[in-house]
Order: sequence, then structure tokens, then C-alpha cells
Amino acid sequence: MNSLPHLPTTPQSEAEWFDALVALARYLRTPEGCPWDREHSSRDFARYAGEEAAELGEALEEGDDAHIEEEWGDTLFTLLATLAAAEEEGRFSLRHALEVTHEKMIRRHAHIFGDHEATTPEEVAQVWKDVKAREKLGDA
Repeated sequence: MNSLPHLPTTPQSEAEWFDALVALARYLRTPEGCPWDREHSSRDFARYAGEEAAELGEALEEGDDAHIEEEWGDTLFTLLATLAAAEEEGRFSLRHALEVTHEKMIRRHAHIFGDHEATTPEEVAQVWKDVKAREKLGDA
């Protein structure tokens, strides 16, 4: 069995486990990894991620926590496989995607981090829609 380089033998923290999953997704695309993973593009994995997300939704409907956790993990890993392929294709990097997403979520929560007011879920949804509309116009 191959081992993954540069990882703690037994990850302990959430960050270490996240790093381990990212490293695994990247490793599976190497010559020492998996032919199936190497064969698939980011678009292929994105399609699989949609399928996994649907399975997660079904598990949530069923209410079995162990099944929910499993499907959540499958969805996350498939997104990381999408990332690994996208990085190879030169589409984006994990660091930049995390940064852009963090900034976007801060912007979209303008009722918390900005000057919008919203106290009900309906008001929050309206603020979200307003910010998103401004983003599409290039005003964000």
C-alpha cells in the first residue's frame, strides 16, 4: 500500500484531516495513484459531485445520521477530486477558491458584516438577493 507524503501519520485536527483529504484527492491523480481518477476531468467530477449532493439530500430526508455523515463525506471528497483535476487543468487553486469564497460569503452577509439591516430570514434573503444582483452588475 502506498503512503501519502508530508502528512501526519494519524491526523488529529479538522485542519489535518482536511489537508489529508486534499492530499489524497491530488495523489490519486498522480502516476502512482488511480487510473480512474486520472482519466476524469473537473467537469466529470463536478457531475459526480451533483450526484453525491443528491444522495446527501436523500440521506437528510431519511434522517439516518450515519448515512448523512457518509454522504456528506462523499460529496466533499468528490468536490476535492474536482479541485485536484481543476488545478491540473490550470482552472483555479484551492487557496484562491477558498479566499474568493470567504470574501463572497462576507459580502453576501451584509446584514452582519456591512451596513444592511435584516432581522428575519425573509429580510436576510432579500439582502442576499440585493448583494448578488449588485455583484452581477459589477458593483460589488
